[in-house]
Amino acid sequence: MADYNDAKLAFDALPPFAPLVPTAALPFLALVLLSSTFGLAFYFTTLPKLSIPSRELAVASTASLLGGFGIVALFCSVGVYV
Repeated sequence: MADYNDAKLAFDALPPFAPLVPTAALPFLALVLLSSTFGLAFYFTTLPKLSIPSRELAVASTASLLGGFGIVALFCSVGVYV
């Protein structure tokens, strides 16, 4: 039982969790990231099809990353903390 009491004292001494990004900024961040995703998706559809798709891969990867972070920011802004 001493281990539990030591752990409880250590837990109580810690500061509360504070997110790096303020929760008030999450809706704006989600809007910016998802708008960028849709813009890059449109740009991706207008790219000429080349034999070596390096630019296509870069644009698609960037859009995918922005979309993923945008969805997470959107979920967190409405209270679904993932």
